[in-house]
Amino acid sequence: MQLTDTHCHLDFNKFDEDRAAVIQRAIDAGLTRILIPSLTLDSSLAAVKLAESHPMLFAGVGVHPTDAKTWNDKTRKELKRIIFSSSVTLSEAKSLTNNEGDSSLHVKPVAQNDVNKKIVAIGEIGLDYYWDAAPPDLQKSILKEQLELAEECLLPVIIHLREKDDAEQGAGASDLMEILEAWASKLRRGKSPLAERPGVLHSFAGSHQTAEQAIALNFYIGVTGPVTFKNAVRKREVIASLPLDHLLIETDAPFLAPVPHRGKRNEPAFVGHIADKIAEIQSKRPEEVAAVTSANAARLFAWGD
Repeated sequence: MQLTDTHCHLDFNKFDEDRAAVIQRAIDAGLTRILIPSLTLDSSLAAVKLAESHPMLFAGVGVHPTDAKTWNDKTRKELKRIIFSSSVTLSEAKSLTNNEGDSSLHVKPVAQNDVNKKIVAIGEIGLDYYWDAAPPDLQKSILKEQLELAEECLLPVIIHLREKDDAEQGAGASDLMEILEAWASKLRRGKSPLAERPGVLHSFAGSHQTAEQAIALNFYIGVTGPVTFKNAVRKREVIASLPLDHLLIETDAPFLAPVPHRGKRNEPAFVGHIADKIAEIQSKRPEEVAAVTSANAARLFAWGD
């Protein structure tokens, strides 16, 4: 079985002691691709650098909504420099961290519109009304800026959505879908190829209504470890009702380890448990779920092609 983990924070320090072993276990478990999303400008650099270290690794770059206050007038410009650069060195990363004016990131530019092949998405971006880390208006403004960046770079987006009190439906979903519908409409009007593969709602925990709205816009739905939890009846009902050709499998490692590893550090090798659970609730074979979700990921992220 060939599997894909489309969301793994492999750059986090929880993997510092055994990152190479984690990657090897993923390979042994049948994984062919791992996507490392970013949370800040600095982590975007780290994710790209890590992706460049191994052929199965790819990166997303962007600013997470809970880190919205790190955004400033230069952030979008610096993200664009990372996206359109052939590589990022450690000394360049330190220079960016020092934030010394416009010379903060000196990377060798490549041809215009030639995206670094290791960068396959803008994300993790979106809205988070759970943690109250940044005002909703600021989150929405930064999300819109990063959607514009995605459109400019022709990169799909990895969308984070978390409601206040972890509700299934609320203001977060309403605000998010209003923004995504306007963006998707703009992509269609402009005949952008991104309209056919705009992105994924990562680690989806929302309502069937929100999932249907997203799928109607050609978004994919990301499924993570909680679908395997005993008390996640509603999550399984939603995932059971969705078409397999719009699902992606994610670990969100080091978080959300699936059963039978719940409570432990998550890692990409555990992604097969999620595939097995999707197969169970959709009455399909695990091999079919693995093949279709991996094809979905290849269609969305193109893996450098």
